[in-house]
Amino acid sequence: MKKYKINRYEYELIKDYKDGFLCDEVINKDTEYFDSYDYIVGDWSYGKLRLKGFCDKENKLYRKGNDIDTVEQYLKEYCSYECRYFILKKCR
Repeated sequence: MKKYKINRYEYELIKDYKDGFLCDEVINKDTEYFDSYDYIVGDWSYGKLRLKGFCDKENKLYRKGNDIDTVEQYLKEYCSYECRYFILKKCR
């Protein structure tokens, strides 16, 4: 997959559903809040980009609610049906 420099870090785009990834939009939305997360998931709802951080189990911020293994459940329960979305993985 393709890699992108987003503010302070490099990310690999591991999923881009319905062309949901727009690099400039993510750069404008990204804040230091996401620096400690291993993944950024973005979804489009009502024309607005929403971002959420997810973690691997080794991350000190890991909680059941931000476990990357639950991302599909998150997309089904908290995102608009069949919305455009993407998953970025922080490069190490």
